[in-house]
Amino acid sequence: MELLIIILGLILDRITKLWAIKELSNTSGIVVIKDFFVLFYLENRGAAFGILQDKVVFLSIVTFIVMAGIIYYIIKYRPASKLLRISLALIISGAIGNLIDRTYYKYVVDFLTLHYKDVYYFPTFNVADVLVVTGTFLLAIYLIKEDK
Repeated sequence: MELLIIILGLILDRITKLWAIKELSNTSGIVVIKDFFVLFYLENRGAAFGILQDKVVFLSIVTFIVMAGIIYYIIKYRPASKLLRISLALIISGAIGNLIDRTYYKYVVDFLTLHYKDVYYFPTFNVADVLVVTGTFLLAIYLIKEDK
């Protein structure tokens, strides 16, 4: 099941990023919901929220180490919890998706932008980011649940 989640997540991430490169890179964006949601091409040379700009090698090494640790944990301990396995698979899938970008392009392709009118803009992100955040959220739920 974990392998299927990883593969499907990677396929969805790659398809959407290739679409963004082809369709959005030469536009000023596509408004999906006025004053809230725009598809806007961005080459992110950093990490979340644009931190660590131009640290591609460092970010790639850290990503690889974290993924290797998670994969080692899954193989060695074979967690019984379905929620834990799903959360870790989502994190791995998203991490690999952004690692592919960093390795191939030397930046991560972002294209999803949420904002409130011109007052607040959430940092632009991609499907891989959604996978990592969703996986982390589910992991937090698992840890809170197991703590009780």
